[in-house]
Amino acid sequence: MIINIIFSESESLLSLTRSGEGTRLFRICKEKNIKQTDNSAGCTSRSAFPSGGARNFSLDKSSTITNFAVKRVKERSDSCSTVIFILKWEIPALDVKELYTRMLNINLPWYIDRVMVDEGRRRIDVYVVHEPDIRARCPECQEFFSVYDHSPEREYRHLDTCDLQTYIHVNLPRIQCPRHGVRQIVSEFGEQPGMTFSFERLMLDIAQHCDVQATSELCRVSWDVCWNTVERAVERGFAGKRRRIPERIGVDEKSVGKGHRYETLVYDLDRGTVEFVCEDRSQESLEQYFRQFTEEELASVRVVTMDMWDPYIAATRNCIPDADRKIVFDRFHVMRYVVDAVDSVRKGENRTLIEQGVEILKGTRYLWLWNQENIPEYRKEEFSALRKSNLKVGRAWALKEQLREMWDYRYTECMRKFFNRWYQWAVRSRLGPMMKAARTLQSHLDNIVTYARHRVTNAMGESINSRIEKVKRMACGFRNRSHCRVAIYFHCGGLQLYPSRPFKPSLQFKPCLTL
Repeated sequence: MIINIIFSESESLLSLTRSGEGTRLFRICKEKNIKQTDNSAGCTSRSAFPSGGARNFSLDKSSTITNFAVKRVKERSDSCSTVIFILKWEIPALDVKELYTRMLNINLPWYIDRVMVDEGRRRIDVYVVHEPDIRARCPECQEFFSVYDHSPEREYRHLDTCDLQTYIHVNLPRIQCPRHGVRQIVSEFGEQPGMTFSFERLMLDIAQHCDVQATSELCRVSWDVCWNTVERAVERGFAGKRRRIPERIGVDEKSVGKGHRYETLVYDLDRGTVEFVCEDRSQESLEQYFRQFTEEELASVRVVTMDMWDPYIAATRNCIPDADRKIVFDRFHVMRYVVDAVDSVRKGENRTLIEQGVEILKGTRYLWLWNQENIPEYRKEEFSALRKSNLKVGRAWALKEQLREMWDYRYTECMRKFFNRWYQWAVRSRLGPMMKAARTLQSHLDNIVTYARHRVTNAMGESINSRIEKVKRMACGFRNRSHCRVAIYFHCGGLQLYPSRPFKPSLQFKPCLTL
């Protein structure tokens, strides 16, 4: 095998190497065992390389390089000089069968019989067969037996080759096991008829970022094939999922359609995944999840976060031991009651002032809803003047800001004492919405102060809700609730969605007889 190395007339590889520009070339020649054919000294040292012109070098048979060229190009200007070395090599031509054998990672006793190209239909068909003297593995007992017969030809869609749809054709052998009867071997090409492992992984990757319709168009398959692949991936994920109940659970509801149509969602707060989806938001909905586990497993739950929805509270108390110490009402839902009360006070006062011809509260809604540190700099002076105007909404805002300090406490009793002082102020404020909100919080105080012990919120659940809403909008809605649940598990379930190839080969050669 001969290599032609070209140098400029005035430069040698030795000088290039000394200047640092030919170091890579020298390393390549060293690693590929390139030796000079017209010089007995070879290239064991840098001085063995010629200077100027072109020289021939021999290459050992283990290398795949057949033509190697180096050029030095100089581009000079008034301010700088640029030196470029161009390295070129060619790979020897492969037979089309050998090429696809490497691309598809096919090992003996499988081999490629023929490759057909249909330019009119823009597709390539690869036919895979096996050697004659082989034995096949029983999928039940994993023992090898002689081939009984072959199943009808299967066609697997594979990754495209240069924009040509590629299909693999194979007749899978069947064996006759003495214990299990006639069985077909486990396919090494695809988990389900119709697509290879690689193509199914590609489709699932695209489906993670696109809706089903867009995925089907990009992969050039039907909508039904794409959706069936998504459903099969979810089923595969649940089949391989370890049965466990998270230590920290979040419970929330999600609207799935017009009107009061909800789904109950159970989250793993540590992993950020959806563990369970059930129709409606009743007590029975949440109890369906808890009934999957034993009393010992339910006792391992450390905390359950939720909003103040009575059916969820009742279900947790019925199923979780010592639930009153583990239920934590989400602090953002708690503050939402107070923030809504502040807005109600502003609306009522604004209507009264407008009737008197005063529009001082016009356009100030978010000034009272923002936290004090979040008020924009350019509106702080305006807000300061409003607070000095002796408005009812000003007192409501002060109550809201005072309650925010409650979440800094680390002990439940201290937190309870603070709330009791705040409650006395709120019920004496003569502000109807604030009094109503205070009484609502007072009735749920036992599971509000548990925040001091667990320091956990339902923020992870709200984040997952936003992802579910994105999936729903991307799909422009779902045909039914079951499709919605599959999409939630697919995108937010944290499942192992991808198919895995068989760990052990399904075929082997028959052992040779020894004399």
